[in-house]
Amino acid sequence: MSTPGARRSGNSADDSGGSGDTDDSGGGRRPGLREQRKARTRRLIQEQALRLFLAQGYESTTVAEIAAAAGVSHMTFFRYFPSKEAVVENDEYDPVLVDLIQRRPAGEGPLIALREAVREGLGLVYAEDREGLLVRCRLVLRTPALRARMAGNLGATEDMLARALAARARTDVTLEIRVVAAAARGALTTAIAAWVDGEGAEELPDLIDRAFGALLQTNVSARSRRGRR
Repeated sequence: MSTPGARRSGNSADDSGGSGDTDDSGGGRRPGLREQRKARTRRLIQEQALRLFLAQGYESTTVAEIAAAAGVSHMTFFRYFPSKEAVVENDEYDPVLVDLIQRRPAGEGPLIALREAVREGLGLVYAEDREGLLVRCRLVLRTPALRARMAGNLGATEDMLARALAARARTDVTLEIRVVAAAARGALTTAIAAWVDGEGAEELPDLIDRAFGALLQTNVSARSRRGRR
């Protein structure tokens, strides 16, 4: 997801043969055996990396150790992840979020559309991988090298949100759209930071709702003040 250090995974990794399966019912293509094996290998590498990071520290863990723990070669590791940092940062949430934003009803305001898209997208992954997501967010926010990378990537997240909003409105990216995207990015990163600071005591979706609620309330208050002038 667009968690701190939003990442763009463009890797194609393949260390096994096989072909994809198709759905003969005409309903589309199902993940084939090849894709399933690749997904399992990716998850295994990430799980073992997080286990080692927690056990012995991020800086002290090498790619060779992660590969050995996952039972893959050093070369296979780099087919799936371009760097050690990418093991923590990598997810496939961004393309899903862009699609969900663009599909929101035209009558929704941009902030509400972003909130509902984030809520729906997060629901796809949160229940299944809540603890893994918490570990990754904690590592990003509490590891200086990863936190620095996160700061460098926040602009890309903001740009992604702005372009998705513009596509939804069938317009160019305007100053107003960029302001909304920046505010939404700030709400998301603040909610995630609060989630990590609280060690996951509150649920992330609830914190995100509260963060966007604060933005929406500020917007309503500003309109009310203008109306009284």
